[in-house]
Amino acid sequence: MSKVKWTLDPVHSEVTFKIKHLMIANVSGEFKQFAIEAETEDEDFTTAKVNFTADIDSITTGNEQRDGHLKSDDFFNAEKYPQLKFTVTKYEDVDDDGSYELYGNLTIRDITKPVKLEVEFGGVTKDPWGNTRAGFTISGKINRKEFGLKWNAATETGGVVVSDDVRIHAEIQLVKQA
Repeated sequence: MSKVKWTLDPVHSEVTFKIKHLMIANVSGEFKQFAIEAETEDEDFTTAKVNFTADIDSITTGNEQRDGHLKSDDFFNAEKYPQLKFTVTKYEDVDDDGSYELYGNLTIRDITKPVKLEVEFGGVTKDPWGNTRAGFTISGKINRKEFGLKWNAATETGGVVVSDDVRIHAEIQLVKQA
């Protein structure tokens, strides 16, 4: 078996999230700057060593004021903690269609917790220029308060402005390095 290194294709990848606002509708956001380092045995991604980072300053929700609040100490504190990190610890096959569960350690604000993500493996293919690519759809849910993102406010009806649960979704394409 040979070691294979993979790099992110940022043009064909995205990392997004959704969170309930006022408990009635979702607000979406994304990280514009992120990186993945991956190494596999041949092209077997269940053997992959993967490290993911996202730059907190690249967070965007389409609202400059809200983005500034997310970067503040009420949430991510981008000045003190400029990146979030995820390191894969293990994989478990779910079924024969290429779906599996991905376990790893997520670090936000220097707080590291284990998380589980669902992965749909899209496969490996050659593009028209001869590059080998692999595709993944990743989803999961975390509780933001477990990572020190605790700001909230109550509404008149006793609800909250921001839910604790954050749904994560990523579309990732990796390119095999020669």
